[in-house]
Amino acid sequence: MSDARVPRTRSLRRQFELTWSLFEYHPERLEPEDFLWEPAAHCWTVRRAADGTWVPDRAGTEPDPVPVPTVAWLSRHLGWWWSTALDHARGLPPRDRADVTWPGEGAAAVAWLRGLRTDWLAVLDGLTDADPDATAPFPWPPGSGYRVAHMIGRVNTELTENAAEIGRLRLLRAASPTAPAPPPRGT
Repeated sequence: MSDARVPRTRSLRRQFELTWSLFEYHPERLEPEDFLWEPAAHCWTVRRAADGTWVPDRAGTEPDPVPVPTVAWLSRHLGWWWSTALDHARGLPPRDRADVTWPGEGAAAVAWLRGLRTDWLAVLDGLTDADPDATAPFPWPPGSGYRVAHMIGRVNTELTENAAEIGRLRLLRAASPTAPAPPPRGT
């Protein structure tokens, strides 16, 4: 085994790739109906507005109890969060929450998230060894002292959290008495 140190940029990218591989397990198995399935009466989802865009349920302060999110809400949240992190990482003004639109259930949502992954990999691949020490203004308030390495770690954490929640919802819907029977598996 070598004593050579792995550059932090490569280590952060590997961590992201592991996180993504855990997430990628679920989109391959999601049905379009999984996205808007409401697992509880107290639920947050996305709803079609009169203009055809999708609008997420949200509140100014976190409600108590916290609503159970749908796969649609989680995928929209992940896409918004990631889009904002990308803006910050690229030195762009972050988009307003309303400017990040969810493309809809099924393949459209999966393709959107995969596109964000591609964009994020380009950011990670463009980092120099010094970049992880630069100040990162997102998702913390100005002057917090957090660095780009912290922001990358937070993106990985958000992705892990949302992957777990999406996976759990997919499994719960599949196990629910009202869910359609899964297709037969090949032998």
